[in-house]
Amino acid sequence: MGEKPFLCNLCGKGFSQKGHLTIHTRTHTGERPFSCKICEKGFIEKGLLTDHMSVHTGERPFLCKVCGKDFRLKADLRRHTMTHTGGKRFACICGKGFCAKAFLNLHMRKERKMAT
Repeated sequence: MGEKPFLCNLCGKGFSQKGHLTIHTRTHTGERPFSCKICEKGFIEKGLLTDHMSVHTGERPFLCKVCGKDFRLKADLRRHTMTHTGGKRFACICGKGFCAKAFLNLHMRKERKMAT
């Protein structure tokens, strides 16, 4: 495992980057420096605020290539994709699933060759 020199002085958890420790520390202190301008909900990191904004905009930018269902969050699409792939994370539009992106890429190359 990688080195984790940045230690939380409240729980002892280690981090490889100082910024990750800063974000983690907020889980102890309750600090939420990023606030939604619409509903005032606070977040410990900017990315969580960005994800939250789609609640207000209705934006659902993550589209399932198999069935066309759309999602607000990339993590939700990833979880949904496994319903098509038998628990495998990487899916081809043909419906086959793979446990690694490299295997999906190999499959897609083979499919392209067969189509030409």
